[in-house]
Amino acid sequence: MIKRTVLDASRELLRELGITTIFGNPGTTEVPFLTDWPDDFTYILGLQEAAVVAMADGYAQATREAVLVNLHSAGGVGHGLGNLFNAYRNRTPLIVVAGQQTRSLMPHDPFLGAIDAPDFPKPYVKWSVEPATAEDVPAALARAYHVATQAPTGPVFVSVPADDWTATTERPVIARPRIRGFAPDPESVAELAAALAAAERPAIVVGGAVDQDRAIDETVALAERLNAGVWVAPMSFRCSFPENHPLFQGFLDPERGVIADRLAAHDLVLVLGAPAFTYHVDRGRGETPLPPLFILSDDEQILARAFEGTGIRATPKLGIRALLDAVGETTHPAPAPFARPAKPAGDALTAEYVYSTLADLLPDNAIVVEEAPSHRGVLHDHLPITSADTGFLTTGSGSLGYGVPAAVGAALARPDRKVVGVIGDGSSMYGIQALWTAAKQNVPVTIVIFDNSQYAAVRLFGESIGGGKLPGTELGGIDFAALASSLGCQGVTISEASGLVPGLTAALNDPRPTLVHVRVISAEESPY
Repeated sequence: MIKRTVLDASRELLRELGITTIFGNPGTTEVPFLTDWPDDFTYILGLQEAAVVAMADGYAQATREAVLVNLHSAGGVGHGLGNLFNAYRNRTPLIVVAGQQTRSLMPHDPFLGAIDAPDFPKPYVKWSVEPATAEDVPAALARAYHVATQAPTGPVFVSVPADDWTATTERPVIARPRIRGFAPDPESVAELAAALAAAERPAIVVGGAVDQDRAIDETVALAERLNAGVWVAPMSFRCSFPENHPLFQGFLDPERGVIADRLAAHDLVLVLGAPAFTYHVDRGRGETPLPPLFILSDDEQILARAFEGTGIRATPKLGIRALLDAVGETTHPAPAPFARPAKPAGDALTAEYVYSTLADLLPDNAIVVEEAPSHRGVLHDHLPITSADTGFLTTGSGSLGYGVPAAVGAALARPDRKVVGVIGDGSSMYGIQALWTAAKQNVPVTIVIFDNSQYAAVRLFGESIGGGKLPGTELGGIDFAALASSLGCQGVTISEASGLVPGLTAALNDPRPTLVHVRVISAEESPY
């Protein structure tokens, strides 16, 4: 009789959960997990763990499903921590399974042993464990799945000693259904509905969790019923309201005084699926008053740490549906729509011109993955995101290295849609290895590099706070098209405005992974 191993039981569980695409970069402690790889599983190899984690993040965001990431002991986990921090802020349901040395060697502090492995990725995981026995591994994976996919979603970590996979087990592991969302307290909904009925100039602020929960349609319906202006929360990692809608008002910057100024015209603000608020700079206006706030979130920590406002705990879709049942049509006039700057003339290769050109060329259902911090404000002005389903992905944490691999991961997940990464030259070098994976997997992704030859966001922020002579911000000299070619992708360089439309058109129509290196005129506008 063939005995069932922990590896057998774990693979059966993953099949039942639908987790058969695995992202990884293997080491010797992962060999027992990878041996005799099943034909119905797909292994996506990345050349560096940071890129692996971000690829898995983009894939999970685009599918809204959990993804397993296999990393190598302490060193591999360490390399991936920057993008694990991103995944935590992005609420990405990643199950990180890391190899560990064999149990018999651990008392000797062996080579490749991870000391206190479950503590290493904390606090940027929802749950972390190294199972007490080999037979506990499948149950740990099952629990990891439910923690990762239960609202608020996020990454989890499981450290597995190498010899655990070959141990035998008779324990059954049941693949239970994913835990669904939860509705708000009815009294809280009634209180909010009454406040909205009394308000004359309400506003809605949307965050990434709205799109994650497929609640954009409900949000549009609520805004239209209330004639409420809709703002995007600071540093939102997804687009949660169509930016061509007449009620769209624009983007809130991560600074208390600016937010207060933008929201001053409203007499009530409802925050959906976002913190209230994420700040990045302090310009001495920390006490500037805000309008009365209501915050609807599935994250108890967001609700607990808010300094003001009334919190309502619910997953966005169910919370907004409850509100739609409780509020009536308003008679108040709608605010004036967001006024976008005119499209710039094509006589200079500015970021404004590149983004406005992309807006003209992209298909309606494109997915835009962004990591060009010094041009974020320009993107907001000239590239409106209108898709009501994962139209935009970025990082909610600010840790660089997300953009290129996340674009590759999203393209792997959604071959039915065009995926375009718009990435700064500095940001790209933190995850450029993902181009190799794009080539090996023949992913039809387009990466547009905005090359201003500097870490412009750092320089501009330094200047904005009165600093000068800032070292470590000058780049330049990188041939991104040649670099892409060396990793197996198509590469093209655009140095003149006249070449932008034909160059981008060809790249967007190319079924091969393509990098477009655009030498943009240096940014002189801070994104914050």
